[in-house]
Amino acid sequence: MPSILLATALLSLLIWVYLLTLRGGFWRSAERLESPAGARDRWPAVTAVMPARNEADVIAESLASLLAQDYPGPLRVILVDDHSADGTATVAEATAASSGRAERFTLLRAAPLPKGWTGKLWALHQGSQQAAAETEFLWFSDADIRQPPDALRRLIAKAESENRDLVSLMVALRCDSGWERLLIPPFIYFFQKLYPFAWVNDPNKATAAAAGGCVLLRRAALQRIGGIAAIRDALIDDCTLAAAVKAARSADSQGIWLGLATQAQSQAESQAESIRPYSGLGVIWDMVARSAYNQLRHSPWLLAGTLVGMVLTYLVPPALLLTWPWHHDGPAALTSALAWLLMAFSLLPTLRLYRQPLWLAPLLPLAAALYSAMTFDSARRHWRGQGGRWKGRVQDPHAG
Repeated sequence: MPSILLATALLSLLIWVYLLTLRGGFWRSAERLESPAGARDRWPAVTAVMPARNEADVIAESLASLLAQDYPGPLRVILVDDHSADGTATVAEATAASSGRAERFTLLRAAPLPKGWTGKLWALHQGSQQAAAETEFLWFSDADIRQPPDALRRLIAKAESENRDLVSLMVALRCDSGWERLLIPPFIYFFQKLYPFAWVNDPNKATAAAAGGCVLLRRAALQRIGGIAAIRDALIDDCTLAAAVKAARSADSQGIWLGLATQAQSQAESQAESIRPYSGLGVIWDMVARSAYNQLRHSPWLLAGTLVGMVLTYLVPPALLLTWPWHHDGPAALTSALAWLLMAFSLLPTLRLYRQPLWLAPLLPLAAALYSAMTFDSARRHWRGQGGRWKGRVQDPHAG
């Protein structure tokens, strides 16, 4: 009869067999946006909406990348200044004036935030309302994202050629510091595990997700769901929007598409990328803790189940293997070693995507332990009335 340790190790191993074979191939990181976009007979009118709140340090670079798009069709760029106190609007106006494409630019100062809205969605709503009547697509691009010159052409080509209502790109995040190298590839990995991109892109599956930094949205699809107002209080706004759009797609639509930006191989190549550094653990911690408990629908039971699942999946294999000299259960240690090996193997494609050393793969349990702690801290912040805090706003308050 197998020992409790061996039974636990076998359960962990079975979880990894399932993840590698039956979870949509998430770990392969295979969904990429085609490049370059081919010639087209028609390029529809697009309005890019960039919400910005206290982004003076990055807004010049991100806004310039939108204004410099080599898009052949009509393009308008609306920057919605969400009550910035650091001169974001001034920097944006100067950037537009010196860009050579000032005719594309409109600065919109956000109205006071109404009750029941998150700040970003209120900004996107106002920007979308200002889009010209002929606008067929809205392009939501965050203020800390630098877009390559051909980004919009590629997004439009994908949406039009495959009849997609929404096309989103998980842009490349910064991965230079030690904490970034340890935690950013697993962040992308965990997101793909939660929302397997192959399932997201399959119109016959209910799984829906988007990456809010870069979302191209058919205006008719937004109107079909009732506009941004329909999701006004969503903290995880990108995935909520994607779910609404996919659920309301028309019979001939292929729904939504989500893919990964690739890392440039040289300075001459371009990519959609974040220009905001995550230089310390605290910055990454706050990014996750802001919304993790909201993702769990504020359920203590889901929180407990998630933490138990993380321990069983990521922490049991290394724990049982490394403590073998004390428990002397050889079969449990060997089974755990196999589970840890599969775990490390599954991270390799994401490490290659970010051009990181492969020796980081066995450290996935450490990253998982830190993300588990961030998730618990997210719940703690919510219970203390500080949930969803972002740039001075509490956007996920405790209702109890």
